[in-house]
Amino acid sequence: MLRDITLGQYYQTESLIHRLDPRVKLVGTIVYIISLFTFQHFSGFAVAALFLAVMIRLSRVPFRYMVKGMKAILFLLLLTVVFNLFLTPGEPLVQIWKLTITREGVRLSVFMAVRLTFLIIGSSLMTLTTTPNNLTDGMEKLMNPLKKVRVPVHEIAMMMSIALRFIPILMEETDKIMKAQIARGADFESGNLLRKAKAMVPLLVPLFISAFRRANDLAMAMEARCYQGGEGRTKMKPLQYKKRDYLAYAVLLIYLVTLAAVRIAEGMI
Repeated sequence: MLRDITLGQYYQTESLIHRLDPRVKLVGTIVYIISLFTFQHFSGFAVAALFLAVMIRLSRVPFRYMVKGMKAILFLLLLTVVFNLFLTPGEPLVQIWKLTITREGVRLSVFMAVRLTFLIIGSSLMTLTTTPNNLTDGMEKLMNPLKKVRVPVHEIAMMMSIALRFIPILMEETDKIMKAQIARGADFESGNLLRKAKAMVPLLVPLFISAFRRANDLAMAMEARCYQGGEGRTKMKPLQYKKRDYLAYAVLLIYLVTLAAVRIAEGMI
């Protein structure tokens, strides 16, 4: 399960999406996620699915590698679907004890499941095709105007980048601790959900200790190198927009225009 978490990992390959400026991928991901919550009909989801499929194809990242990351949020996805299914008022379809499944609940649960699936895959596409360093530079560049109101832009971008870097590291550390405890007789698989949750408690203590130790080592290394934040620092490879980046923005604009046209058409029907 832990090996299935792909968020924060980078997939090394040569593709058009990999070569794009990180600012384009950040803006595109944010716009795509927001767009998922702006339509209420299947035609909108069809456009979003087609756009995501084209981006995945251009990225040359295996689709099964992206879908693998969905296993980590499967429980959350099912929980969201169940809540929307049974707690949405509307026209009753099925009565199960004191719970009622409504037509509106079925529709909302399906839409929410699709939205979360597209959201996770779209976010993973960005992290899988962008190195943490480029992601930090892109976030810092996009948030540069906030410096005028004394927002610590560089520090925020650095913290987010470090957090993304630590996700696969902590997953690997968790896997090692689990294997060590299994070798000593620990059981993480048998029993009901409550028993499995209790079995995970002894895993958290060494994991937190390891995380704090890594954070302390990183802080000491940055201090030893006289790290003073982003003020006055220069970039070895400054970000510059190229022709392909402007074309990517144009494709994103076409996607938004298409969604707007679909929404207008739905309103006229």
